[in-house]
Amino acid sequence: MAEKMLNEIDLYIKKFPENVQLQLTNLRKIIIQTAPNAIELISYKMPAYKQYECLVYFAGYKNHIGFYPTGAGIQAFEKEFAHYKYSKGAVQFPINEPLPEGLIVRIVEYRLAAAIAKQETKKTKK
Repeated sequence: MAEKMLNEIDLYIKKFPENVQLQLTNLRKIIIQTAPNAIELISYKMPAYKQYECLVYFAGYKNHIGFYPTGAGIQAFEKEFAHYKYSKGAVQFPINEPLPEGLIVRIVEYRLAAAIAKQETKKTKK
């Protein structure tokens, strides 16, 4: 039986210890389910999801998962990050805690809606 070809994202995830791989794989699944038409790519040396523009990025680290929903994504949900370390463009989800799936879904939905709205505005200006 032929082994499944690994893409760039699979190879990125495979570099990490198993506990980090599980979190990264789960985050990837959440993003894909929330934005099924987004294209997976590597950007800034990390997995990214693009639909009209880059919506979100993520990266694995020893003790946390970095989630990068751009500055607008952080600003819109800043009050919900009280439990996490965050900056103007990133939030850190600790490896030893479950991912906040509902929050991640809402952030991806927010970023997707913003990208679609921006695209619609461009179309009407032509």
